[in-house]
This record gives sequence, C-alpha cells and structure tokens, in this order.
Amino acid sequence: MSQWYQLQQLDSKYLEQLDQLYDDTFPMEIRQYLSQWIESHDWEFVSGNVSLATVRFHDLLAQLDDQYSRFALENNFLLQHNIRKIKRNLQDHFQEDPVHMAMIICRYLKEEKKILALAKNTEEAVGNTLNSVVVEKQKEMDNKVKYIKNKVQETEQKIKSLEDLQDEHDFKHKTLQSREHDLNMTNQREIRHEEMVIREMFLKLSVKREEVVRQMAEVLNLAEQIQYDLIKDKLPEWKRRQQFACIGGPPNACLDQLQTWFTAVAESLQQVRQQLKKLQELEQKYTYENDPITQKKSFLEDRAISLFKNLIVNSLVVERQPCMPTNPQRPLVLKTGVQFTVKLRLLVKLQELNYQLRVKASIDKDVTEKNTVKGFRKFNMLGTNTKVMNMEESNGSLAAEFRHLQLKDCKAAGIRTNEGPLIVTEELHSISFETRLCQPGLTVDLEITSLPVVVISNVSQMPSGWASILWYNMLNTDTKNLSFFLNPPPVCWSQLSEVLSWQFSSITKRGLNSEQLSMLGDKLLGREAAGNPDGLIPWTKFCKNLNEKNFPFWLWMEGILELIKKHLLQLWNDGFIMGFVSKERERMLLKDKAPGTFLLRFSESSREGAITFTWVERSVNDEPLFHAVEPYTKKELTVVSFPDILRNYKVMAAENIPENPLRFLYPDIPKDSAFGNYYSRPPDPSEPMDTESATQNGYWRTALISVSEVHPSRLQDAIMPLCPEDFGALSRLIHPTDMDTAMSTAFQS
Repeated sequence: MSQWYQLQQLDSKYLEQLDQLYDDTFPMEIRQYLSQWIESHDWEFVSGNVSLATVRFHDLLAQLDDQYSRFALENNFLLQHNIRKIKRNLQDHFQEDPVHMAMIICRYLKEEKKILALAKNTEEAVGNTLNSVVVEKQKEMDNKVKYIKNKVQETEQKIKSLEDLQDEHDFKHKTLQSREHDLNMTNQREIRHEEMVIREMFLKLSVKREEVVRQMAEVLNLAEQIQYDLIKDKLPEWKRRQQFACIGGPPNACLDQLQTWFTAVAESLQQVRQQLKKLQELEQKYTYENDPITQKKSFLEDRAISLFKNLIVNSLVVERQPCMPTNPQRPLVLKTGVQFTVKLRLLVKLQELNYQLRVKASIDKDVTEKNTVKGFRKFNMLGTNTKVMNMEESNGSLAAEFRHLQLKDCKAAGIRTNEGPLIVTEELHSISFETRLCQPGLTVDLEITSLPVVVISNVSQMPSGWASILWYNMLNTDTKNLSFFLNPPPVCWSQLSEVLSWQFSSITKRGLNSEQLSMLGDKLLGREAAGNPDGLIPWTKFCKNLNEKNFPFWLWMEGILELIKKHLLQLWNDGFIMGFVSKERERMLLKDKAPGTFLLRFSESSREGAITFTWVERSVNDEPLFHAVEPYTKKELTVVSFPDILRNYKVMAAENIPENPLRFLYPDIPKDSAFGNYYSRPPDPSEPMDTESATQNGYWRTALISVSEVHPSRLQDAIMPLCPEDFGALSRLIHPTDMDTAMSTAFQS
C-alpha cells in the first residue's frame, strides 16, 4: 500500500497537517498525480548528488508532460492548464538548483511518514493519560456544541407549536366575536364555555411564550460559555502552537476542529436571530399586557448580535504566516523585493459569507512615532494586496491567500533610515488584514495582525533575522509588541534547548540528544550552571556577544546547520556524527578505545561551519594519544564528499608510506561498515586498467586524497627501535620545537 494512499485514509485532523505541509513551491497536485513515481525513488540519496538530482528533475518534468497528454485525451482543459502552470513554476524555482527540489521532496516524504506515525501512535496510545485528557476535553466541547444545536432545534419546534397555538387561539377568538354579534344566538351557556376554552388557550399561549423566551435566553447563555472557552482557551492554544510550528516545532493542527466549533456556535446564533424575527411576527399578530416577547425581545436581540459580532471578530486568523516560498522553513523573515505569501481563514464557515468579505493587507498600519522607536524603517507593500475570501474546494473553509506581495523600502536613494537603537534584524514589523462584514442590521469590522516579521535587504542578514524570530516567538505572544528588542527578556535553558533541537529536527530526521545539548549548555552558561534547566541566557549572549573565536553563538550554530543540510545530511540522519562534543569529553570517550577509533565533531573555531575527526592511538608506554585533523568546511566538502575523505584519508609516516589511521567509528563500528554505503562508487572492476582506460581526453584520472604528515609522537614511535645513541644524536640535530613547526597544522593533540 503506497504511502500517499495511507495518508488519504486518515482522519481530517491529520489531513489538515498534510494540507499545511505543501505549498506553491511544490504543490500537492504533483504529489497526487505522480505519487507512485515519487515514492519509487530514494530522494535522500538524490539530494546528495547534483547530477542525479538534475536527471530526476527532468524526469519529473517528463512525467508532468505525460499527465498533460492524458488530460488532453480526456479534453480536460482545466487540468491541462494546471499542469502547464505547475511545470512553469517548477522550472522557475528549480531549473538552476535541482538539489533543492530533491531536498524538498525528501523532507515532504519524511514529514508524511511522521504524520502516519503520529496517527498510528495516537491510536495506540488511547489509554495514555495525557492523550485521554486532550480527547476528553475535545469530547466535552463536542458535547457542548451538540447540546446547543439540540436546544436551538427544540426552540424551533416550540416556536412552531406556539405559532399553531396562537393561530388556533386567534381563530376561536374571532369566531366567538362573530357569534356574539349574531342576534339569533341565545345560548349563553355555550358562549361562556367558548370563553373558558379561549381563556385556557390564552394561559397555555402565555406559558409557551415564556418558555420559548426562557429557552432562547438559555441558548444565548450556552453560546456565551462556549465562546468564552473558544476565544480565551482553545484559540490562544492554537496560536501558541502556531508560533512554535513557525520556529521548527511540531506541525500545528486542530484548525479544522476549531472551525467546526466556531461555525456551530455561529449557526446557532444566526438561528436565534431568525427565531427572534419570527417571535416579532407573532407579537405583531397578537400581544397583551406583560407579554414576555415584548418585554425580552430587544434584550435578546441585542445579546444575540453582540455574541455574533464577538465570535466573528475573533474568528479571523492567519492560517499561514508570512513566508517567502524560497525559504519555506523560515517564515516571518522577509526580504525586500522578494515575493511572499500569507493565508487567512475565517473560522465561521457560513454559505452567506462566500465572496462577501474583501480583505486588504497593509504593513505597519498602526505604527506611529509614539508607539515605535526612533529610526523605524517604513515600507510600501507592492503586489495584489486585496483578496476576496471564498470557500476552498479542499476543505470547504472560507479563506484568502495572498501570493504576490512584496515590500519596498521607502527610504530615499542613499539615505539611511534605520538610525535608531535597534539594528535592522531586531526591528519588528507587522502585516495587518482588514475586512468588513455587512448584513441587514449588522456591520462588523474585522482585523487580524500577523506575527511580527523581520525585513531584511540582503540574504546575509537571514541568520540574524531568524535568531530574532526564534527569540520573539519563544518568549512573547503579543503580536503588536514591535519594541520587543529594546529590552528583550532572557530565556531559560530548558526552553532554548528545545528550540535549538527543533532547528535540527525541522530540516533533518534527528534533533539534538541530551549529550549534545549538554555541550551547548556549557558554551552558553558555563559548566557550573549548565546543569540548571532554569539557567537564564540573555539575548546578547545568544546572538550578539562575540566568543573567544570572535563570532556569536547563533552564527556558529547557523553555519553548522547549513553544513549539515548541504553536505552531511545522510550522515547526520543515520546518527554517525556525534557533532557537539567538547575536546575534554571526546578524550574521555576515546581514551580506552582500540587504536584507530575515531569520532566526528563540529569545529568550535569556524563561524561558517566545519567538521573534523579525532582518533586515538597508543604510545610505546600504552598511553592514549589523540589526533584531530584540520576541520573541513563547505569549501572542501563541495569538492569531495566527507565519506570519501574518511575512506581516503592518509597519514604520511616516517617511511614515506601513507597509511589510513581511521579504523573504527566510535564506539567500535568498522569504518567501512559505517560509511560504505556513502562512498563514491568504485570503478568497474572488470574494466581493464591500461593506459587508454586510465586516461580521459588526454589526461590521467585523478582522485583527491587528504594526506597529513606524521605527528611528532608517531615519528618518535617509529624511530625508537634505533639504538639509544643513534636516537639521542638525531634528537640533538632536530630541536623539538622545530619538529613541531615542521609538522602539518592539520593535527592538534
């Protein structure tokens, strides 16, 4: 059974997560049309090979051409149009960078697997206490919604019964009046009997009117209670989860569930308003002193309208926060002149609202000199900034998606506008959306603001801008606090460590384990405080203060993330890179291991991200000797893959005989067993290695091999078999400091 088929069998809450996963960069239509072809390839392997990624990109375009031909045979013009549009978008986004497409497909397939696993685990963990509480709360809300809908229907039936009773009362009353004027009518007893019947009917009528009015008040009380839970509890919880999802946390869900609840309450309130109109008609036909309809009608109308307005105002949400399609994993950082998208949804789904709400987008709408900081930059919003909300075919929600917005700096040519206390990447801006609902007797202004965004003008500002987004969304829920970085609060290590782990799990299969986080905690808090989960880390320590290597902590982390994403993704996913481990810790781990045991860690001295390996050997006294090679950056890894470096690495020994000192990946995995699947494919062994086959276009084939000169300790070990007199004479000829200087800087003890 294909993965795509399994996903389509899931409940709506999981399908909602799937819907949020795909966007315009790689639309879900491709996944649907080419599901079998997509799942037949190893996209993780493809993303690590530029040539193969290029081939797969063109294969995908060919697959789309086949789909286009099928739709042509079916005379389906609309689907043909969609295929053409999808193909153009793919060529625009990935023609020059097919590896990026392979990485996106790989990530989507992984996220799909996570959704399937989540669905499976949820079903298996029904008995789990925490899950039971969540389910119980949902059931409780479902029951409340069901109860209010039933009450509204009961009221409807009672009003119908009241109308029938009133019609009967009116008929009998008019009949009696006509008979009283009949001169031939002499039976007074019969008249009195009719009067008694009408009197009893009046009493029933009065009781029913009181009952209907009382039940309508009860319905409004229920609506108010449910609204309070939705607006003060459920909706803020969803918005907080959305903040975490924006910074790499678990995918946000439950919006469809919220829509169901909001819509049910709105429908109930609309029905109450219609029922009040019916009561008004009944009142106009017949009323009396102390009529409960007359006494309570205005109060009930005002309350129903007030509740409906409050519900509508709070039902407008930003379903997908502002994001550049070129950086889908880093929303809320926008670059001037680059298009971004944002999507709104109205949680009240009423058919009469379809195509009735025109939404306008603007930036920094309420920003004035009084509520912002000096030097605050100003921007113009370009593109289509007005959209009409309409029902989506996929889930029936009332939504509007802005796809072609971009920002332009208002500064005059050559004049710097950001001269305040905040740097560009700490300056927060907000994008607002306004619309107006107009119905007979009802006008409601709706407005929602996005989470604050950082506006950059150069891609080099992206890392610092993303750091600001991380810090803000960890610590703040007020979408209008644009002066947050004038005095940013510190964050406790327990919270920051989780967010740091998210940065890895959002682009790979693995987050950070406790050992890795412990090392990072040491760097930020110092060893004495690192074990304290409540230890506070100031903003300056995270993103601004320079460490002993003259670059901030976050830029070091950012360089490592880029290195993993572009050059080490498979090794990281398979758990072969220990990564974050101090030199002291690595020595403790390696000291008792077999000679040639090595581990992989990230360099602490490179801002752009670098990886190195350290191995252990034994001295003549059986003491452990540790060697670390000069770190490899993206410059080297672009030329040679890291697994090939490990396979081909050599140390030039004293006899000028190169040897590979790497034997076991920590703790005891044979090197070729760990990395054999990642080595470049060896030449075909059946190919004759004569001069003709060994050359190409007149050149000898070459291979890049990392070679280091022998370390002084290894040189001493090699010479020690000489007699003591000869060794002493050699030592007098070469001073130890000169020997150290002569050795390759690739080694560090």
